[in-house]
This record gives sequence, C-alpha cells and structure tokens, in this order.
Amino acid sequence: ISSTAAQTKLQLQSILDQIFPEYRGVFGNLYSKISLQILSLFPTSEDVLSVGECDLTDKIAELCTTRSEKWAKEKAHKLREAALRNPFQNNLYQSHIFNLKMFINIVLQYQEHLSMLATEIDALAKEIEEYEIIQSIPGIGEKIAATIISEIGEIDRFNHPKKLVAFAGIDPSVYSSGRFTASINRITKRGSSRLRQALFMAVQCGIRDARKQKTSDEIIPRNKRLRKFYDKKREEGKPFRVAIIACANKLLHWIYALLKRKVTFQNEA
Repeated sequence: ISSTAAQTKLQLQSILDQIFPEYRGVFGNLYSKISLQILSLFPTSEDVLSVGECDLTDKIAELCTTRSEKWAKEKAHKLREAALRNPFQNNLYQSHIFNLKMFINIVLQYQEHLSMLATEIDALAKEIEEYEIIQSIPGIGEKIAATIISEIGEIDRFNHPKKLVAFAGIDPSVYSSGRFTASINRITKRGSSRLRQALFMAVQCGIRDARKQKTSDEIIPRNKRLRKFYDKKREEGKPFRVAIIACANKLLHWIYALLKRKVTFQNEA
C-alpha cells in the first residue's frame, strides 16, 4: 500500500505543478486531510479568487474544527495570496483538473484505509500480554510498543539477548585484518530497520525530562534508569549518537528479560 500511495502522491504533485504550484506553501503538510480537501474544492487560482476571503475562512473552519478561527483566517489569507502569485491563471486543461481531483480522492482513501488498519492493529495489540509488558517501560507508547512486538515476534525465537540485539542490527561490527583490529566500530544495521528506529525513538523519549505532576515544578527523566545509563556514557566521553546506540542496546536487553520473565518494568534508578 505504502509504495502505491507514494507513487500516487508523486503523480498528484506533477499535476499540481501544472495547475497551482503556489498551493504547496499554504498548508504545512500538502497531504494533510484539510489540505487535500481544500485543494479538491479550490483546485485553481480562478476557483480561489472567485470567492471572498471570509468564505474561504468559513470553509476551512468547517472542514477543520480542531483548529482556531484565527488559524483558519491565516490559511485563507495565504491561500488567496498563493492564488494571486500563481503563474497559471487561465487556459487550463480540464483533464488536468479532473486528474488532480482523482489523485486527491485516491490519497484520501489510502489515508483512511491506513488509519483503519492502525486502529485495528492497536486493538489487537492490547489483547497481547507482551504489549502491556513493553509499554510499562517509560518512553514506549502504543505505536512504538506495537512496532516492537510485530518485529520481534515470539521472544522464544531468541535464546540469548545478544541474538535479539543482532536481529535489531545494533550490535557493533568489528573490522579486523591480520594483527589490526578497528578501535571505532559501527553498528551492523543488519536485521530489522523498523525495530531499530522504534528503539531509537523509545530511547530519546525515555531520556527526556518530564514534569512529575502538572502542579509541580519538579523535573525528572521519564525513564530514570535509562537516563542514568545515558548520563554515564556521556560522562565517559561518548558522543551523543554512540550513547543513544548504547541505550538502545540496554533497552533491548531489558525488553528481552521482561518478556522472558513476563514481568513489568521497575523505573527506579
């Protein structure tokens, strides 16, 4: 699905460049739902300029109820300015407009389908014991937990944590030739790139500071144990990236132990 959706987005961009290239800067994300809906309603400069700015504001506010009226007004103003700057004001091929709307509808359908799949995956994940165990680690939310579970599969596939680390591709690769052994080793990057990315995200979320309570000014790390380990690596002179990789390695060892023992994480430094 993802590759087909990416191809459709490229086709949409190509058509948009022939009709309304200035539209790209109106919304932060061209492919957000509100952006695509507005573009479908106003695919040309002529369409935008045929209505007043107040009408544009009302339509944007109607389609995006989660944002303020001020935001909608700002977007309407940007849309009108983009229409005035647009190099293609007339003599447009109707076939181009038809194709643009068609690609917009396809992308919106993909997004809705992916959203439904994500909801189903989350619902299924919550029924799995491992999901609750992994989510007990501060820094690991629903999406990251679901990714880790789907990538690792049955923990019994690995008879040692080092094999799980190797599967994630965050084990060091040692280069040696004759009597020479490299002193600086990079991770192998073998195995699951999705698992690697999920671990790095979990680490960065875990070592961040967070307020203990909304009514308190006390600042503590989300994951005390992981932050303590990270600080130790930094004090040893390790660069940021090296310390993050070491934390991902440590995190994966914890995940392995928790899943094997079927217990939740204890966040005490």
